[in-house]
Amino acid sequence: MTELTRLSLAAARKGLDDKAFSAVELTEAYLGAIAAANPKLNAYVAVTDDQAREMAAASDERLAAGKGGPLEGIPLGIKDLFGTKGSHTQAGSHILDGFKPEYESTVTANLWRDGAVMLGKLNMDEFAMGSSNETSYYGPVINPWRGEGSNLDLVPGGSSGGSAAAVSAWLCAGATATDTGGSIRQPAAFTGTVGIKPTYGRCSRWGVVAFASSLDQAGPIARTVEDAALLMTSMSGFDPKDSTSADLAVPDFAAAVERGVKGLVIGVPREYRMDGMPEEIEALWRQGLEWLRAEGATVRDISLPHTKYALPAYYIVAPAEASSNLARYDGVKYGLRVSGKDITDMYELTRAAGFGREVKRRVMIGTYVLSAGYYDAYYVRAQKVRTLIKRDFEAVFADGVDAILTPATPSAAFGVGDEDMKADPVKMYLNDVFTVTVNMAGLPGIAVPAGKDASGLPLGLQLIGKPFDEETLFAAGRVIERSAGIDFSPKVWW
Repeated sequence: MTELTRLSLAAARKGLDDKAFSAVELTEAYLGAIAAANPKLNAYVAVTDDQAREMAAASDERLAAGKGGPLEGIPLGIKDLFGTKGSHTQAGSHILDGFKPEYESTVTANLWRDGAVMLGKLNMDEFAMGSSNETSYYGPVINPWRGEGSNLDLVPGGSSGGSAAAVSAWLCAGATATDTGGSIRQPAAFTGTVGIKPTYGRCSRWGVVAFASSLDQAGPIARTVEDAALLMTSMSGFDPKDSTSADLAVPDFAAAVERGVKGLVIGVPREYRMDGMPEEIEALWRQGLEWLRAEGATVRDISLPHTKYALPAYYIVAPAEASSNLARYDGVKYGLRVSGKDITDMYELTRAAGFGREVKRRVMIGTYVLSAGYYDAYYVRAQKVRTLIKRDFEAVFADGVDAILTPATPSAAFGVGDEDMKADPVKMYLNDVFTVTVNMAGLPGIAVPAGKDASGLPLGLQLIGKPFDEETLFAAGRVIERSAGIDFSPKVWW
């Protein structure tokens, strides 16, 4: 029965429709896989067994009555950042200890409306602050992939490392994730999965724990481009509860997957050729361009001149917004409370005990750049740079470019507890060098597995699109996926 977990989301849908198996059987297969693998991978922080079985049984009733939704009976994992009514929602942090919200995030409500089944909540970097899933209060997630002949535990990327690892290791048919500076695309690239960060405003942020409100965007991680498109169709939509939600009709993203790239112009930004970029990343990039060219696309060199300022600007804007958003965690109404001699002492003790090291670092940076003497010198200047980055993309798209191809990450997955990364936070932040521009400009970006490095670890390519033109990204991503023709299944060691 566990082989049911190896089906793609699209294949599982067909199997349910054809009555080859039931939603309860599919869900039980996933729950069994989680029980066997999670002690080693640490992808789930809470498994909602009883709720999953109830939802699956209800799905079987609807399927029997011919009333199944687009995701009827499909078991999903939910990143711990999404509010799920009555179940564990702690954003990977101790400060939200025991928190179970009385509300449901709009994105997860959309998924349940369409018939999906919740398996549980997925591990993540604390408050989505991290590029390796090592900052979680619940410990690091372990990548299902290992280098050939190696027993070294690797990171799955972050902050959506639990989502990516669970999808890669067949512990859910798909997963929700969020992306503030690369937190969907980088873990997808590290685990051989597909991850798309939609245009800012495509998916509602209501009910999702905030990190940096002008950058955060929900999206799916899945095993195939088609699966990601199916999930995103359900996750998307206008939400009057989110003032930044776009009042636009949701396309049938899956219908665009096989559209092809004939006649499209693909841009290649020269600024993404970084000093010291590994040759295997450069070679994969060239290969991706050849695949697109062979399918009828035109490749054109372009310039995005303000790219070099994106990472430093991002690490001003994001911590600034985080310092404001995280001020609400004070031990008064919910979550952890450490008693003190007065209310100020209680605030200080609660935050000292509740927040991890990386969160404290970013809150301190954010508070500093927003302070009276430094606001203009740092925060205002970073926002001006952000405008210039956005204009770079607008100029390129106005000049006839349909999508942009870049590497997804500067390397394959690295080891858990890597000393260089631990010693120098900037080295960790550089993992987002190819992804942060997309968030700064509010654009859609998809990471698609396209090759492997010398030790057999997955490498991804990133496609960046025009605002609200995710359909082109799915079409081009499918061309890369099909052209690569590689089975991105990790060898089971757990």
